Amino acid sequence: MVKVSHVRIGVQIAPQHASYQQIRDAVVELEQLGVDVLFNWDHFYPLSGEPDGLHFEGWTMLGAWAEQTTNVEFGCLVTCNSYRNADVLADMARTVDHISAKGGESGRLIFGIGAGWFQRDYDEYGFEFGTPGRRLDALAEAMPRIEARWAKLNPVPTRKIPVLIGGGGEKKTLRIVAEHADIWHSFSDLDTLKRKKAILAEHCEAVGRDFSEITLSSGFGSSDPAEAGDALLEEGVRLFTIGISGPDYRSSLDTIKKALAWRDRV
Repeated sequence: MVKVSHVRIGVQIAPQHASYQQIRDAVVELEQLGVDVLFNWDHFYPLSGEPDGLHFEGWTMLGAWAEQTTNVEFGCLVTCNSYRNADVLADMARTVDHISAKGGESGRLIFGIGAGWFQRDYDEYGFEFGTPGRRLDALAEAMPRIEARWAKLNPVPTRKIPVLIGGGGEKKTLRIVAEHADIWHSFSDLDTLKRKKAILAEHCEAVGRDFSEITLSSGFGSSDPAEAGDALLEEGVRLFTIGISGPDYRSSLDTIKKALAWRDRV
């Protein structure tokens, strides 16, 4: 196999059905194992299991992870654009970026964002759910504001904060990815990824963006990371994420270790 550089393994720690101590312990163990990126998510209720089970808010948690960790990158997979003023969100991200900078190094935040989809979050917390199109329009409006606010803040972020945009809407989402994202997380299977990757390349050409500047990101979609990873690698994916959920985050350790071993071979 030809050696491929810059392959990274991420783990999304779903902040549900677990105490915060269990989440914190999972972060410690995963960083020690050598995981490259840790994600949580930006929801207010569990997405699986008991609908009213234990759950914690994501961005507050990122501030704790920034202080707790030393090497791993981290972020939300993904922030819901609807829940916060765009300029305030930019300031939150800048602050977490600085908290995570250790020993004069740059910060480690990955700014994952999307248009939102889980209606219960909106209804319970008093946000207007609207339509998918309107939520995507709001994301398109927010991204330039976020970028402009980063440039105005004092101090500015420690680095160009990588923007990860999640979703696969062909007309609007992928256009926003082409205009603003450093990483595109497809949330799709392999065949869908192939097709939408071509559409993203067309959007990049339309906006004058080099498609190769965007890192492709995906879940493995298989219990065998090596088998799934090889196929995704052929399509240009370089960030691979495994999702784990409470209460027993350690139940997925074998899969994570296999993924890390595969990363180190390719």
